[in-house]
Amino acid sequence: MSAAEDSVLVAVVAYNSAPVLPDLIASLPAGLGPVPWQLVVADNDSRDDSVAVVRRLAPEAVVVPMGRNAGYAAGINAAVAAGGPHRAVLVLNPDVRLEPGCVPTLLAALREPGVGIAVPLLRDAHGVRIDSLRREPSVRRALADAVLGADRAGRLGRLGEVVSADAAYRHACDTDWAEGSTQLVSAACWARVGPWDESFFLYSEEADFDLRARDAGLATRFVPTAAAVHLEGDSAASPRLWPLLVVNRVRLFRRRRGLPATVLFWAAVVLREGSRASLGRRPSRAALRALLDPARLRAAPGPGWLG
Repeated sequence: MSAAEDSVLVAVVAYNSAPVLPDLIASLPAGLGPVPWQLVVADNDSRDDSVAVVRRLAPEAVVVPMGRNAGYAAGINAAVAAGGPHRAVLVLNPDVRLEPGCVPTLLAALREPGVGIAVPLLRDAHGVRIDSLRREPSVRRALADAVLGADRAGRLGRLGEVVSADAAYRHACDTDWAEGSTQLVSAACWARVGPWDESFFLYSEEADFDLRARDAGLATRFVPTAAAVHLEGDSAASPRLWPLLVVNRVRLFRRRRGLPATVLFWAAVVLREGSRASLGRRPSRAALRALLDPARLRAAPGPGWLG
């Protein structure tokens, strides 16, 4: 294997990301350590100086101007297509900061038989662990989330979709899928599974990819000895973004389980958002309106969907 083929392609999708890109770029050398790497940034038509920041701080990086806000998956795919030979793709949000040695530790996990994706332990800006591991969505889990709340349901065996039990984050384990801010995907996994599904635009694209990898016999391995910080966005508090996240969960479920089961899943999600809306939560009110609007459910996700 040549030095280029032995490298990691670092794929970052930027969208008005100028404030957070400097710290991400600064974290890469220590985070990748001795591993050769190439940074490729796909810019989703940022209105700020994201591209200028990348070119100033990482002049060797490849910048891919998307020309439009094409979404997270499209940016990832474009970055991979524009990069050179590699043994793995490190998918990163621009608001991630790698801890030293993160990537070499994840690469060690990728060398284990049957592992196609490796993910680190994530903490937020205050050092608090992020519950980043997930189980495959099901009607029972959606109901548990609606009735008990995601955190409480996730602590009761395998009842919840969000894995929230402390013990689950102490040791390496396989997970159905993991949040998409920081994922190391082997080149072999990418070749077998194919690109990320651009039809999701934003949210659920990582769940779709990780579950397709599992379907193909490749596990997503959680590695707690690798670490990163994710500043996280405002989707849970945003009446614009939360409806898209919720609707894409329903779209993902229908693709995998079909219409009859999806009706039950949709009803459970409506119950959850309706109960939160009744308590005055504005994002849930917006999500409930989207769930009850056939036109919004059928519309292709994209910048226009967000309004």
